[in-house]
Amino acid sequence: MKRLVKGDIDGFFGLALDNLVQVLLIETLCVGVLGFPETLIYGRILPGVAVSLLVGNLFYAWQARRLALRTGRTDVCALPYGINTVSLFAFVFLVMLPAKLAAQAAGDPDPARTAWRVGLVATVCCGLIEFAGAFVAERIRRATPRAALLSTLSGIALGFISLGFLFRTYARPVIGLTALGIILVTYFGRVKFKGGLPGGLVAVSAGTIIAWAMGIAPGAAAPTGAGLYLPVPAIGEVLSTFTSGGWWGYISVILPMGLFTLVGSLQNIESAEAAGDSYPTAPSLAVNGMGTVAAACFGSCFPTTLYIGHPGWKSLGARAGYSVLNGAFFTLVCLTGTFSYIAWAVPVDAGMAIVLWIGIVIAAQAFSATPREHAPAVVMGLFPALAAWGAMMAKNGLRAAGLGTPEHPFTEALVQAFHGSDTWIQGAFALEQGFIFSAMILAAATVAIIERKFVQASLWCIAGALLSAAGLMHSYRWTAGDTVIALAPAWPWAAGYAIMAVVFLAARWLTVETEGH
Repeated sequence: MKRLVKGDIDGFFGLALDNLVQVLLIETLCVGVLGFPETLIYGRILPGVAVSLLVGNLFYAWQARRLALRTGRTDVCALPYGINTVSLFAFVFLVMLPAKLAAQAAGDPDPARTAWRVGLVATVCCGLIEFAGAFVAERIRRATPRAALLSTLSGIALGFISLGFLFRTYARPVIGLTALGIILVTYFGRVKFKGGLPGGLVAVSAGTIIAWAMGIAPGAAAPTGAGLYLPVPAIGEVLSTFTSGGWWGYISVILPMGLFTLVGSLQNIESAEAAGDSYPTAPSLAVNGMGTVAAACFGSCFPTTLYIGHPGWKSLGARAGYSVLNGAFFTLVCLTGTFSYIAWAVPVDAGMAIVLWIGIVIAAQAFSATPREHAPAVVMGLFPALAAWGAMMAKNGLRAAGLGTPEHPFTEALVQAFHGSDTWIQGAFALEQGFIFSAMILAAATVAIIERKFVQASLWCIAGALLSAAGLMHSYRWTAGDTVIALAPAWPWAAGYAIMAVVFLAARWLTVETEGH
């Protein structure tokens, strides 16, 4: 297995673009929402991000080479790895922002630093949950039908990845459709440009040239933050904040985020196996958790995760080299602050077609890598993630209309307003919380029903009832500008799942088999 092949270049462009978006979000949210000074962002947070990305990417590249040597194959693709987008937003808005506001109210002379420290502890806790879960996750994987694992990823890919970037493609069609056309020709058409130029490089280059010609690039903000920023251990800040106990009030966010990341990473390992690359569950998840802990110990308050998209990178021809390139690139840009220059010169529009394509491949895999008769279960598993994406879009629309502020907060009255258009928005809000669990449960129960394993279907519904009763699914509460998991018993949904369990269990005695359907 060569250390670097042409497909690694395409894979690197896609994965690096995805991670670059996350780093840009970190800078934007830390400055605009949390009010963090540049010294904290460039001097502590981004060097911690560099440590976590380098550690994880090098391990997964080594893991891929080891699998290739053991099997004698040259088509092994490393597991993609990067910053957890969902946790990024959750930690900013539901952990660090409340911590900052509480510190301000208490007269703290440096509330931004206090919020950062709480974020570090939250990140450590999230990583420890991932690490501990690594040693039991394989049992969950073996007990869960592939349709249940892959359909959840498919729903996330369709909603949170593909549709979002499709909107942006058609918002700026000259750039977006040009890049998309190049990606479709080279990736789905299974052709390559003469001279061996990677399709991803051509698409990004063409999009960038058009953006500059149309005046969309360069970015409005001048590049800032260039310099040398070496990682500085933040273990002292973590320990002092942990012992103070001020972080405990955010456990209702930390616990679900840790479990969400654990299950999501587990599904990505299953996705890789469906694409032909079988990686051991325990070490893959354990290093993921260790990467998150390493991030916090060197100043990053944002967890990492095994990324969605392995089948896409593999079909591009990416192997182990793209993971090494990604780790090296982000070490460079995070330790020197040069990523601001990249964002200034290369607009996201130029590379989003690659990410859109990844979403398409993941969604397709859920159907192609599962038995044909399980297709209804795959569709069932799509619904919760799409509902969560729809809930997010609805709340974004409300915020754009001026709601979701301290002066005009979200309240229960919104539900009745939506009912006026026959939109049962509370169902979307309920599905949004813990959707990764409900998607697995619905899809797995449907697979069991298709195979007439009614007791097994009943057990999956009992799991749904227990998770709902524990407040890990469907339980939500209102904040000024959002609906968030409440970690309180969601009794109506627990009762609903329990009744479904009874129905499925009774089917053994109350029904007879029919053929031809």
